[in-house]
Amino acid sequence: MSRLSLFNSPLLLGFEHFERALDRVNKISADGYPPYNIEQLGDNELRITLAVAGFRMSDLGITIEDNQLVIRGKQVEEGEHLYLHRGIAARQFQRSFVLAEGIEVRGAWLDNGLLHVDLVRPSVEPRVRTVEIRGNDRAEGETGATGMIPRVANKTGP
Repeated sequence: MSRLSLFNSPLLLGFEHFERALDRVNKISADGYPPYNIEQLGDNELRITLAVAGFRMSDLGITIEDNQLVIRGKQVEEGEHLYLHRGIAARQFQRSFVLAEGIEVRGAWLDNGLLHVDLVRPSVEPRVRTVEIRGNDRAEGETGATGMIPRVANKTGP
């Protein structure tokens, strides 16, 4: 069975990485823990804030894996406790965000149970490039798509 691609138009060339990014987004867990906000700070700046109450800095990790920001948390139970009621469980999580090309992580900090991760997209100057169009003049011996085209001398007779 073949899979229908969103980018199967012959006019969309080189968009395979977008398709892979969409596949990653679909695979990301639908678990709502921990809750998070995404805030736009400026034209090219974002902040992700996760509610990670009870986690220490040593319990948290942030990595970037193939344009995917991955935030992991794992709490470790220390010592033995006798709970009469346990409503706060030590748990682990993994929250992933697919980043657009060029997005950079500026920094992260933990403050009052909130983990903040700042992202920035460096401004890119639009550029226009002209591509030279060359002719296929074989008599002049110009370089073609496969390299130098040799001149061929006509021989008539031995």
